[in-house]
Amino acid sequence: MTTAGDIMHSGAQWIPAHETLDRAAQLMRELNVGSLPISDENDRLCGILTDRDIVVGCVAVGHDPSRITAAEMANGTPRWISSDADVDDVLREMKDHQIRRLPVIENKRLVGMISEADLARHLTDDQIAGWAESVYAMSGPR
Repeated sequence: MTTAGDIMHSGAQWIPAHETLDRAAQLMRELNVGSLPISDENDRLCGILTDRDIVVGCVAVGHDPSRITAAEMANGTPRWISSDADVDDVLREMKDHQIRRLPVIENKRLVGMISEADLARHLTDDQIAGWAESVYAMSGPR
């Protein structure tokens, strides 16, 4: 059985909820990623911040990214998957919630992220096609 832990990108990092968006953008650049899970004061997942969130939700509306925190941009209920979850569960979670990135949690701590690139590297063509059809067919721009 292939698990979330098998296909995830390990070494993912949190951005603390109190951290500003300019710092988040710097960390994204340093890590070469387009999103960061947001952690609360107990190192628990409380959201996900994307580069698009920073641009569209902050900069494009005239806000100063050095004055807006990651917590202010977090909305909705963050989705995650256990590291021992089967890959079919990973795909179902991403399909059902129309998401393209999924934090992987083990013992209530972040251990990795699963992105579209991870799916492309590890799944069959049929699995990828089914996932892409369901996620992209009903979603608008993100």
